[in-house]
Amino acid sequence: MLERYYRELLNFLSRTVNDRDAAADLAQESYARVLALRQSGQAIANARALLYRTARNLVIDRHRRGQFRAHEDLDAQDGAAEGAAAPRHEQPEEAYAYAQHARALAAAIEALPPRCREAFVLNRFEGLSHQEVAERMGISKNMVAQHIIRGVLACQACEDALDAAGKRAARNE
Repeated sequence: MLERYYRELLNFLSRTVNDRDAAADLAQESYARVLALRQSGQAIANARALLYRTARNLVIDRHRRGQFRAHEDLDAQDGAAEGAAAPRHEQPEEAYAYAQHARALAAAIEALPPRCREAFVLNRFEGLSHQEVAERMGISKNMVAQHIIRGVLACQACEDALDAAGKRAARNE
């Protein structure tokens, strides 16, 4: 009974996938699935409709697999995978540079006089206002402002020195 639809199904699949060999494979797979269903004891009301539905589903699956395989393989890229394995900020060289930068800024802050460093850290790292820092340290708001300005200038000088060193290193490469 199912055999009489083979040629019709094959022609349908050939038009759908534009490849006679692929159509023959899809038709065979469609028949195999429908026959397996029939042998399992399932009642098939309309064998032709089931064959066509199975074939359409197989065409969709084939198309999806083709789209998935169409993506370029990472190993096939021309060395691009080596340098782009992780985002730039996670690259070892970048992480090392950031760590050096942080150590240099910490050293600049550590080099500040103790009261100046305390006011700067309370304001910039703990988020206290000038008034709150003044009350905690027992000094005037003006003195707090001077300490913070001195800390900011020290950090800016450190940043400038790091930028200059980076530019010199880039020229030497």
